[in-house]
Amino acid sequence: MDQISPKLLIPQSFLVNRDEVTSQLGLMWELIKAPLLVPMLKLSVYICLGMALMLFMERVYMGIVIVLVKLFWKKPEERYKFVPIEDDEEHGSSNFPVVLVQIPMFNEKEVYKISIGAACGLSWPSDRLVIQVLDDSTDSAIKSMVEQECQRWASKGINITYQIRENRTGYKAGALKEGLKRSYVKHCEYVAIIDADFRPDPDFLRKSIPFLDHNPDIALVQARWRFVNADECLLTRMQEMSLDYHFTVEQEVGSATHAFFGFNGTAGIWRIAAINEAGGWKDRTTVEDMDLAVRASLRGWKFLYLGDLQVKSELPSTFKAFRFQQHRWSCGPANLFRKMVWEIITNKNVRFWKKVYVIYSFFFVRKIIAHMVTFFFYCVVLPLTILVPEVKVPIWGSVYIPSIITILNSVGTPRSIHLLFYWILFENVMSLHRTKATLIGLFETGRANEWVVTEKLGDVAKKVAEANKNKTNSKAIKRYRSKFTDRLNTLELGFSAFLFLCGCFDFMYGKNNYFIYLWLQTITFFITGIGYVGTII
Repeated sequence: MDQISPKLLIPQSFLVNRDEVTSQLGLMWELIKAPLLVPMLKLSVYICLGMALMLFMERVYMGIVIVLVKLFWKKPEERYKFVPIEDDEEHGSSNFPVVLVQIPMFNEKEVYKISIGAACGLSWPSDRLVIQVLDDSTDSAIKSMVEQECQRWASKGINITYQIRENRTGYKAGALKEGLKRSYVKHCEYVAIIDADFRPDPDFLRKSIPFLDHNPDIALVQARWRFVNADECLLTRMQEMSLDYHFTVEQEVGSATHAFFGFNGTAGIWRIAAINEAGGWKDRTTVEDMDLAVRASLRGWKFLYLGDLQVKSELPSTFKAFRFQQHRWSCGPANLFRKMVWEIITNKNVRFWKKVYVIYSFFFVRKIIAHMVTFFFYCVVLPLTILVPEVKVPIWGSVYIPSIITILNSVGTPRSIHLLFYWILFENVMSLHRTKATLIGLFETGRANEWVVTEKLGDVAKKVAEANKNKTNSKAIKRYRSKFTDRLNTLELGFSAFLFLCGCFDFMYGKNNYFIYLWLQTITFFITGIGYVGTII
């Protein structure tokens, strides 16, 4: 029996209609592309190139200044008066200022002992130290554990108080503000803020308070974060690379040139008088720390960053926690910029160039442009130019500038230089969420004031990893499957498909070999899309 051709089974009219539809779609594409898509894409390329140049010049400026700071700038002890505070045989500890230590926490089951123990172990006269544990926990069992820990230290003679509120109004800012209202705080000159997963060394106050005590124009002394779990997984290594640049370069340059930088929310000591003069803690954004820093700076107060004073802390080790954190860190500054830009412009207490630095460099380029150009240029516009070959992107914009920016960013963590290429791909993925959060903050819509406390695991992650090595049963597999579905991120998977198709088109028809980058970026979007970023390394 003769073999039947597949074409005989399909009506001829259907074949004709299919060809007509294809030709019609092709014609419509050509009609739209020339007068509409090509001009719009060209404009997008020009805008992205402009933003890339702004970011490039900012990074080069920061690189030049940090080199000058390291080579020629005087150390903080030489720029400011620094005299160690010592015990006086005649007057005892009376020459030590009274310091308040605030530890805000929310359901911190795994780490509450860390910060409380570190605060109680500070080398400072006990009669000149007041510790507040500001517990906003909603879990009664955790509340009980934290209170018992405070009582345990109090029984050893430590001046520690356990403080709760009826509600979480204002979140962290509300808790800190409430803590400063206590009657005994009026005797305190300075307040050190320590988050629940931070553990300052015993000499933390002795290395920082003298700068405040002998320099009345300094409002804030900020210490550097040092991450105890940086080697836990690939996700934490990526975070370390980003944050090390922030501390090594951005904070150092801001402190040395304009005596201004954003307070990091923890591991810092404030002059209480400066907080009060600036209007106290406000909860109008999710970055109450940056809000206070900008307001205090506009009133002429100076900030000092101490890169050699390091405080151990923990990085988020789950992608879900990291995404929530990045949303808050990206949305909050954009929202604050919206609310304060005019106040900064009209302020008469600071010089013109400091206003330029705060508005252009600190806010506009670092908090807005940096996220948008990374996402729109390298994840949207550049792939689209492959589908519209009439639009060209100069090689200096697609290759040279991002390469130089990446090299400059890598100075903070030289030990992770071998992870630099993957870090670029991962940062491009995160720019999707940061750009989304930035737009939400700028237009003050949706989740603009969403506050999700970053989950801290303490030693739990290690214990789970050890348990997983010893146990593999059906129940664990079922739990894994349910968690896997919870980890799926459809937005990343969608961009993974888009970039894969663009890469295939470039492979078949393109001339710039962008498909290599696009396929690697596809893999990174796919990995994050299935929530498998935290691979142990």
